[in-house]
Amino acid sequence: MRRFTWFNATSITLGFVFLYLPIILLVIYSFNDSRLVTVWGGFSGRWYGEALRNDAFLSAAWNTLQVALVTATVATVLGTLAAIVLVRGGRFLGRTLFGGMVYAPLVMPEVITGLSLLLLFVSLDVPRGLMTIMLAHITFAMCYASVVISARLVSFDRSLEEAALDLGCNQFSAFLRVTLPNILPSIIAAWLLSFTLSLDDLVIASFTSGPGATTLPMRIYSQVRLGVTPEINALSSMLVGLVTVGVIVASLISKRAETRRLAAERAAR
Repeated sequence: MRRFTWFNATSITLGFVFLYLPIILLVIYSFNDSRLVTVWGGFSGRWYGEALRNDAFLSAAWNTLQVALVTATVATVLGTLAAIVLVRGGRFLGRTLFGGMVYAPLVMPEVITGLSLLLLFVSLDVPRGLMTIMLAHITFAMCYASVVISARLVSFDRSLEEAALDLGCNQFSAFLRVTLPNILPSIIAAWLLSFTLSLDDLVIASFTSGPGATTLPMRIYSQVRLGVTPEINALSSMLVGLVTVGVIVASLISKRAETRRLAAERAAR
């Protein structure tokens, strides 16, 4: 057993400071009353009201939310199907090619992905807008969902499915009643990961967006190029709070689902 030393404590502390100090400073300065973001002018929450009354920010936030919800849902469904094929499909013609195409966006630079999708949409004469952003985000989010769900399927005890088949279930019913509830935490994790990736993306959305299809990261980036304003700090702090609440809720749901799964496995034994 490793002993907890001052070196370990210092390393962990510096790591957490490096990761979270910028976020903490962002939240603190979002309550700065001064218009100069680096000069403290007193405590005030007026910039949150200004951000919520900014029509450009609200429109971009609504676009981002629509894209993220559709992307997460479709990418999770496709990722689940791809994971089932890769883990349980056995050997079939083109399996290596299929796996490589599914996982290629993991290692491909976002600039290359965005440029290739832009050329595809242009060659097909597809009008660029929210739909093309969704298609682009689904393309790269699906592989992340597939990796998360594949990891759970690999470790899944298939004897539970066999027991369900022996008790009269068909393949589809056994999947719905046994497999799906057991892999549900990984599906939720894949959905949240896909949602976060879509919410955060700037590069690919910049290539595939069109007039009137500006996402929130694009809007923030365009504003930051002209100078950071307290409204951006307030808006970023709200996003941090939203993501934090989402992670906590997802963790609680996953923990409850995992507890139920373990209880079901003990009952089956």
